[in-house]
Amino acid sequence: MKNLKAGIISLGCAKNLVDTEVMLGILQENGVEITPNPAEAEILIINTCAFIASAKEESITTVLNFSEYKQEGKCKALIVAGCLGQRYRQELLDEMPEVDAIIGTAAWHRIMEAVEESLAGRRVILIGEREKIYSADTPRLRTTPDYTAYVKIAEGCDHRCAFCAIPLIRGKQISRTIEDIVAEVKKLSAAGVKEINLIAQDTTNYGRDIYGKPRLADLLRELVKVEKISWFRILYAYPQTFTDELIDLIATEPKICNYIDLPLQHASDSVLKRMHRPDTRKSIETLINKLRTKIPDVSIRSTFMVGYPGETDAEFSELKNFVQEMRLDKVGVFVYSPEEDTPAFEMEEQILEDVAQERYHELMSIQSLISQEINEQLEGKEFEVLIEGRDAEVPEVVAGRSYREAPEVDGQIYIENDSKSNPGDIVRVKVLAGFAYDLAAEKI
Repeated sequence: MKNLKAGIISLGCAKNLVDTEVMLGILQENGVEITPNPAEAEILIINTCAFIASAKEESITTVLNFSEYKQEGKCKALIVAGCLGQRYRQELLDEMPEVDAIIGTAAWHRIMEAVEESLAGRRVILIGEREKIYSADTPRLRTTPDYTAYVKIAEGCDHRCAFCAIPLIRGKQISRTIEDIVAEVKKLSAAGVKEINLIAQDTTNYGRDIYGKPRLADLLRELVKVEKISWFRILYAYPQTFTDELIDLIATEPKICNYIDLPLQHASDSVLKRMHRPDTRKSIETLINKLRTKIPDVSIRSTFMVGYPGETDAEFSELKNFVQEMRLDKVGVFVYSPEEDTPAFEMEEQILEDVAQERYHELMSIQSLISQEINEQLEGKEFEVLIEGRDAEVPEVVAGRSYREAPEVDGQIYIENDSKSNPGDIVRVKVLAGFAYDLAAEKI
């Protein structure tokens, strides 16, 4: 496969990005050159997302846009990978003649097979085993900056939330062993990585399938022993398996960021029940209060859904009240998307789109004010900041993140009058001003 060039675009979440990086690693190991320029690539791969309607639309649009390189560029093989390919594989192949191969979510290891079949003129659908997950020995070409990396500790999900198609696409939870994850992190440390972001569909449920019980705390105890890693961040931590043991470990271990990402979805008991979520408002508030008591400087992020089938004005008011009372540091909001083959798809009382959009904007406006007030209260405080880049227009300003901000989804800290710091440096700063999503600071 020498002298071949491949280009790839990754859509959707960080979990999908890891799959992309693994496919890139396999391509590179087989002599394929990776290019950022789609016009010069003979092989183009789109790793798609299918979580909600807007993600599916983006995926299809991207596939169609990249298909133009089969006429205008050098593209000989257009391959669709990821969630959209897994869920709608036959429809895509039937309705999009531009596509040469479909790779399912568990078939990343068959990327070279897809390339070879496509170049031979055979259109194929390749679906892998449900239990397939990458390991520390799997080739991987990281696309994130040198100082930060995502590590997928499990694949799939055992929850059956009524609105979510992810279990249909990615199957039941399959965890990697503690030893294998530690081996990967040691490799990343040797490569200069300083921040590890642990990801899975449900990180707090990690290990239940292979150890008989969740073992995220045990995994973290081993990971913090790895030298040269400064931060471990836990993302997608479901509340029902967030144990006291885990809270105590986060509170006492300096390498684990005091950052909690809790995907709560709603705060009305009646909506949560219709969602098939095991949480209640009381249980959620109890957990948040416990986190804040044991980890006083904790930064809590969550996501909420508006417009869920049957969501009444009163239920939405409960959600608004919860957001106003609990004052979470970061909040993302998205509008319910009806996904076929899920229980919510068949529910009556689907909410009108304009009503759902109005609720989205209202909740985001409430949170924007809360976020600004929280950030203003940080003025005068000091933080360690991981530098990510320099402002192109104002070279003496650099941007970075503290433990309070996860990559890509949260705001940044802009450090003024700093002409010396470089990406990957960790510097101490003092906050000068807080805004709705970002902070201004000076280097100490």
